[in-house]
Formats: sequence, structure tokens, C-alpha cells
Amino acid sequence: MKAQDRGIISAYDLNKPWNRVGYIIMVIIIVLASATMIYPILVTFFNAFKPNHEVISFQPTLLPKEWVSGNFTKGWNYIPLTKYMKNTLMLFGGNMLSIMVVLGLAAFSLSKLALPNRRLITLIFMTTLFIPPTTYIIPNFLNLKDLGLLNSFWAFWIPASANAFFLLLLKTFFDGIHNELFEASRIDGASEFRSFVQIAVPLSIPIFATLAIFTFATSWNDWFWPSLVMHSDNKYPLATAIYNNVIDVRRLDLNIRFAILSMVSVPPIVVFLLFQRYIMRGLHLSGVKG
Repeated sequence: MKAQDRGIISAYDLNKPWNRVGYIIMVIIIVLASATMIYPILVTFFNAFKPNHEVISFQPTLLPKEWVSGNFTKGWNYIPLTKYMKNTLMLFGGNMLSIMVVLGLAAFSLSKLALPNRRLITLIFMTTLFIPPTTYIIPNFLNLKDLGLLNSFWAFWIPASANAFFLLLLKTFFDGIHNELFEASRIDGASEFRSFVQIAVPLSIPIFATLAIFTFATSWNDWFWPSLVMHSDNKYPLATAIYNNVIDVRRLDLNIRFAILSMVSVPPIVVFLLFQRYIMRGLHLSGVKG
């Protein structure tokens, strides 16, 4: 007989009336919460297949009465989506490289090297998590302006290497790697950098995959910061381009808008479905310990 993991409520506890009532209420809440999240996605997707007069009709319906597949072709040709997707992927790639090199080395140093006052340094990084992000938007903008980095991808790559939350996640993961591995590498004559590259990084693929998913979601969805630091339409990431050319325009049929929004919504949904186990692991690692 195959062993099964015991859930929060066992079959014996579920037979009790009050436990069963609580379980049913919990299931209803989960179903309602799921419906509120899935319904907007379904509305966007089905409206992309409707003619425009059906989208703006007074009595809206979920399923189209007349299916129109040409909306996606018109939406794809309306703006150069491939160019904006390329810009978004460039932001994502540069951000991940900054995280792996800068934050990875910083977290490795705080975790495995005998740094003086490293607990105090870690505490300082933790205190920055209590600062609202909106308070340092203007200082970051002014610093990038003084450095001449506006309207360039460096305006994203440099701030990505100063993410205290990612730093503490990496440090927490590195703390779980046995020190004997690094001590053996030092005995064999390996430098600290080589130990990081050949031991720490290969063992930390799960946490780097988790950070990659978080970074991808941020790069794909963020539009406010790019609208501040980017002044050229050719360098806009996807979310900013969608806001400027689709959401914030008037002379565009709603069915074409929904078609464009449906196309740009597919990649993050696919990424979530394929890598959801890493996302769950990342949420588990979010309980950072000092």
C-alpha cells in the first residue's frame, strides 16, 4: 500500500461536523478567490475574439456570439511587439546577471567569509526593507541623471544589483550549505571566488531560478519606472509600450486592445505554470532569518 502524506485535516477529523463545516467554508472561499482572479483573464481572452460592436454592447456576454480571429493579426501589426519584448528580455537578462554577480558575491561574503561585523552589515541591509520603495524613487532618478545613465538599460541593471531582499534570500540559502565543502576547497588551494563559482553557484540553482522568476515578472510588468528613465520609444519595455500605445490611447477598438493584452499575458502565465514549484519555494524562503 502506497504511503500518503497526511494533510492539515485527516479523514478522521473531517468526519466531525464542525470540522466539516469549516472545511466547506474554506473551500468556498478558495473557489470564490480563484474565480475573482480567473474571471478578468477569461474576459480579456474572450473579448479578443469578439467584434468591436459586441464588446461595447450594453448587455455583455462572456463567450463571443461571433468569433473573430483577425483581431490578433491586427493587434500584432498595430505596434512592434517583438521589439518591446526584446527590450524586456534585455532588461531581464541584465538584471539577472547583476543579481548573480553582485548580489551573489555579496551574499556569499556575508555568509561564508570571516568579515568583520558581518552581523551588523546584515542588520543594516534588513533595515532597508522597512523603507517604502516610493521614498527612494527620486534619489535614484537624480543619481542616474548625474551619472548620465538615463535612457539606457543601465538605469535598470544597476538598481537591480542593490536589492536587499534578494541579497538576504541568497544569504539565507548560502547559510544552509555546509562549510566543510568550502573548507575542503581552501585546503585544495581554491580561491574564494573559485569556491563561489564552482561550489556555491551550482548548489544554488533553485534559489537563482526563484529569483529569475521574480525578476522576469518585475521586468515584464513594470511600467512606471521605465516611463521615468526611458525617453525613447525604441527602448521602452513591453509594459510601458502597452500603456502608452494601447491603454492610454482613444482611437483604438476595444477588441484590438483585448487582443494585444491577451498576447502579452500569455508568456507570464506560461512561465508561472512551468516554474510554479520554484515560485512556491521562493515564497517559503521569503521568511528570511538574520
